[in-house]
Amino acid sequence: MDRLHAMKVFVRVAELGTLSAAARSLSSTQPTVSKQIVALEAALGVRLLERGAARVVLTDEGARFLDDARRLLEDFDDTVAALNERIQQPRGLVRISAPVALGELRLNALMQRALEQHPLLEVDLILEDRFVDPVEERFDLAVRIGGPLPLDMVARPLAVWPRYIVASADYVQRHGRPRRVDELVRHRFLRYPLGAQDTVELHGPEGSVNVPVSSRYRINSAVALLDAVIEGVGIAFQPSWMVEAMIQRKQLVRLLPRWTGPSQAAHLVYPHRRKHPARVQLMLDLLTAEIQALAPKAPGQAR
Repeated sequence: MDRLHAMKVFVRVAELGTLSAAARSLSSTQPTVSKQIVALEAALGVRLLERGAARVVLTDEGARFLDDARRLLEDFDDTVAALNERIQQPRGLVRISAPVALGELRLNALMQRALEQHPLLEVDLILEDRFVDPVEERFDLAVRIGGPLPLDMVARPLAVWPRYIVASADYVQRHGRPRRVDELVRHRFLRYPLGAQDTVELHGPEGSVNVPVSSRYRINSAVALLDAVIEGVGIAFQPSWMVEAMIQRKQLVRLLPRWTGPSQAAHLVYPHRRKHPARVQLMLDLLTAEIQALAPKAPGQAR
């Protein structure tokens, strides 16, 4: 029996709570996972798990062994990482989850540059707007924008950016420019599908206000929403990092510039580790620098 592999299987079962979930995450089968747990228990002379109809539960011995097993596996990974660092070549696979718009518009190019500079590196960049579970779905790093943050993981703050109200120059020429927030209801407001909501939240010189809007077109894609704004279909909230360059080029017009939508906060989420493998640390540093650069600059600060 490969005890190191058996410990990895045991840790996955303990983390996910079922043999079948662990088997799927390890690209194995439930009988194989069960046999490895039984063999590990026989080798240790203790029962690690109580098998229930729906879930497995750690015994007292299993709970104590879980902490030791995690430390042993981390020590092994750290040793391998140190060996890789000695030859100055990040190598192996890094799995990253990120929102679709950020991935398509920024991170895709970043990954390609990283792969060009590090020929032994591999990257799985999974673009989804849902919040993934990095442990269950085996992601090394997950970029999150908004939403609750997991309490049992590291959540490194990266950037906070406001959302501007923008329209194309053609739209403004055809439909005019709102001068007050209550005039937004006369315009075609594009937004995400949010049920029957017919107001938007704005922050400005008068504090926070909820403003009625009219939305006939709703899109569940930030990139498609931006394309629709550029084409003059309507006006919309857009994160500052997506539209600042277009505003500077006068491709888009910022409406009601003293007002913004609710800010978005970006975090990098990953499991607690004493030390990351070189390949993960490399991507953590690259993602941090890339996303932090998208934060709005203070007046007078160099861009």
